[in-house]
Amino acid sequence: MRFECESGRFLEPDIDPDRLAVVGADRSLSWRAFRDEVTRFVAEARALGAVADCPIILLGHKQASFLVAMAGCLALGAPYVPVDVSVPPQRRRRIYDLAQPYLEYDCASGCLRRLGSAPVTLDEKGVAYIIFTSGSTGDPKGVQIGRECVSELSRWIGESFGLPAKPVFFNLAPINFDLTVFESFGMLALGATIVLNDAETQRNGSALVRRARETKAQVWVSTPSSAFQRFVDPDFCAEAMPDMAVFLFCGEVLPPAVPRFLRRRFPKARIINSYGPTEVTVINTQVEITDDVLADHAVLPVGRSKPRAWLEIDPANGEILAFGENVMRGYLNRPDLNAGKMLLRDGRRGFRTGDLGRLEPDGMLFCMGRLDDQIKLNGYRIELGEVDAALSRLTGIAQAATVVLRKPDGTAVRLVGCYVASGEALGDWRAGLSEILPTYMVPSELVEISLMPITSNGKVDRTALRERCQG
Repeated sequence: MRFECESGRFLEPDIDPDRLAVVGADRSLSWRAFRDEVTRFVAEARALGAVADCPIILLGHKQASFLVAMAGCLALGAPYVPVDVSVPPQRRRRIYDLAQPYLEYDCASGCLRRLGSAPVTLDEKGVAYIIFTSGSTGDPKGVQIGRECVSELSRWIGESFGLPAKPVFFNLAPINFDLTVFESFGMLALGATIVLNDAETQRNGSALVRRARETKAQVWVSTPSSAFQRFVDPDFCAEAMPDMAVFLFCGEVLPPAVPRFLRRRFPKARIINSYGPTEVTVINTQVEITDDVLADHAVLPVGRSKPRAWLEIDPANGEILAFGENVMRGYLNRPDLNAGKMLLRDGRRGFRTGDLGRLEPDGMLFCMGRLDDQIKLNGYRIELGEVDAALSRLTGIAQAATVVLRKPDGTAVRLVGCYVASGEALGDWRAGLSEILPTYMVPSELVEISLMPITSNGKVDRTALRERCQG
């Protein structure tokens, strides 16, 4: 069974109904069972009043039912909003306020419940899902991805990645991180299998290796950092994971050390590097990192644009501009942001990525950093302004700014919060931040300063702060 987003129909490829569709952290579903559960989900949601274009929250953490509910929402024409249970309560409430969902599905209990008295449909019609990312004002931003976007992604996965037939995807990203979208739609488009790994399993290297071996996992999709953490485990190798055939990386800079290590541990596996903000439906480019590519480039390329889309470099500032059917429909209820970030070229939507890039004559793209203070840390996109806003809300802090410390190759390694004290006791700042920020956005340390450095245009001088922290 697979899903055709444009027509809203499930298709039946040549697949054994007893083949596994989903191996969740809690249970497994064959394709027959998966189809039956999707049908029941759709019927129950409709009985509760679900309508097209009205968002449904999917709350969970790597349960098999997440994929059931995701496919059910697609069948209903209702945008799904993935929210991992690890999202702090205050941030979760804000996401609910912004999305105005009519229904919430608890993936752990299987409970589908109403959140409002009547459905409120989106102004933007035909949205497949909404993922919330960091906002520079401290407010999450809802990225609206259209059904045509995921149709393009699904088509591209089947056309251009050279994956094994009906592959087994090994999922490592949280459900509200868009790398999960690649594997989820890959599973639906190819009649494949997806293996969902919860946080506890991922913390246990031997358990993760054993799970990959037992599920015959073939396609590893993660940030480079997620793979790098496994290198200390001698069992992270082809002998212990014999079916692993492809490593696909996205979300941050791929250091050459990662593919070099993988070459030694998995000599027959293909390594694919890719690039793409959440706003262009997970990834926009891909390239295989061969031995020749490694030998020729100190900074690895991120690939050429997907078909039916194209990239440009803004000559004014070097910013990467993305165009095509894979570009989002805009931020949810944020015309101010859309005015500055969305473009239109030859009838196609475009997006200002905020990334600096170099485009070779043959279409090969190289990423050169960020235009602004939005960063990637361990694969997560973070806007430093959101961390600043959270720090400034703590008792004992009058003014705050966050800096990122980097390796010589530019890879972000940790956040440091700098603050001017207000005169009140600071207290347990980690606990305070954990109430309003995800764990990956909490700085590793705070540094008190007497006066915040300012640039000539009146903004906080993060460069001066970073030099102080590194010194």
